[in-house]
Amino acid sequence: MSDIQDKIFEVAPAKVNLYLHIQGRRPDGMHLLDSLIVFADQGDMISVSPSKDVLIDRCGPMADGLPPIKEDLVYYATNLLSEVARARVGAKISLKKNLPIAGGIGGGSADAAATIRALLKLWKIRLTPSELLTISQKLGTDTAVCLRSRPTRVTGIGENLAETSAMAPLFAVLVNPGCILTT
Repeated sequence: MSDIQDKIFEVAPAKVNLYLHIQGRRPDGMHLLDSLIVFADQGDMISVSPSKDVLIDRCGPMADGLPPIKEDLVYYATNLLSEVARARVGAKISLKKNLPIAGGIGGGSADAAATIRALLKLWKIRLTPSELLTISQKLGTDTAVCLRSRPTRVTGIGENLAETSAMAPLFAVLVNPGCILTT
């Protein structure tokens, strides 16, 4: 089998909030949200293939701005999934970073979610929705919706997900201002 046949590819699409309402704040400081989220047809690309150890490489036009590997959500997602699934296997993970960092479009969360989806296939692991929600909550509030990558209404702190019915196509232009945006 060739190297390309051993690889599993997952797209990590940009997340777009069509609306985002802050409904309040919990005592722990987390914001209560109400948002309708859709996903663009552009994003980062994750590929995974068998390996004895966990190896992560990163490339792409936005890769220079990524944090050190051990601070990257792809690294955290890999370790959390391995821990929860009690998997003691490795993977060669490649991230092609096309989305801007800190651009408010969920790039890191989408990368973590795509990594989880790909590793579930590679490692032949099945987790319950509850187990996946637990993992995603440890990675950030956007990760749960990014695991689905489908139009979804999100409430709570990101843990309440209600998939929406079919939506009309949305044609939009996303502009990268070239600077970090706090969201």
